[in-house]
Amino acid sequence: MAVEAEAETTVDAVLGGRLILRQPRRGHRVGHDAILLAAAADVRSGDLAIELGAGVGAAGLALARRVAGVRVMLVEIDPALAALARDNAERNGLADRVDIAVLDVMADAQQFAAAKLALGSAAHVLMNPPFNDPARQRVSPDAGRRLAHAGSADTLIQWVKRAARLLAPSGTLTLIWRADGLADVVAALGDEFGGIAVLPVHPRPNAAAIRILARAVKGSRAPLSLLPGLTLNDANGMPSTEAEAILRGGAALQWPGAQPIS
Repeated sequence: MAVEAEAETTVDAVLGGRLILRQPRRGHRVGHDAILLAAAADVRSGDLAIELGAGVGAAGLALARRVAGVRVMLVEIDPALAALARDNAERNGLADRVDIAVLDVMADAQQFAAAKLALGSAAHVLMNPPFNDPARQRVSPDAGRRLAHAGSADTLIQWVKRAARLLAPSGTLTLIWRADGLADVVAALGDEFGGIAVLPVHPRPNAAAIRILARAVKGSRAPLSLLPGLTLNDANGMPSTEAEAILRGGAALQWPGAQPIS
């Protein structure tokens, strides 16, 4: 059975080899979104950061690799992916600072508490929720990809509410979403968060954004900021200097002009 399980997975280097991840050979695969999300989280040593919908742990482990001393809890509903996340934490020497909870984001407070995730305990939450609406977009026939990418119309709202309950006062939420869903992100954040900073991600110069990174502070009254975007590739299709520093060099993403997180 172990040989069969190995055959169904691959071992891949990300962050220019700084992180080695075992992941399913088919279905949802780690991509730029997870690394951008980790780079966008403004986290300090000693903080507790919770990643919702962690999959094999790419974003949370990339964050732990970048910030020495940060503690990370990976929350994942799929036991098989959670097992891979645990293996990846050990593989990268991060198991002393990274824990895994097999848990539905929509679970109740008692289930989160049983997983040692008390309400109001986190300094940061990061998440890449399923953002394809099956009612409007074609979804993958692969069950793993469908679970990772497709959610109902209220998925984002429910995930934001869970993040708000896990965060301490003035805690920070960082998320990545489709660029054409900007209005949905702002609306979902509006009741619980302020100081929203939105950074568009463009595939190349003069192209429309394909993703947005959003950062928001629980309970803040600060206004929304729409920031200069990140361009992944230059006009010749080569990685931009900033994208290369983040995706291969493990650098933090800069939030130019955003309200500083104290």
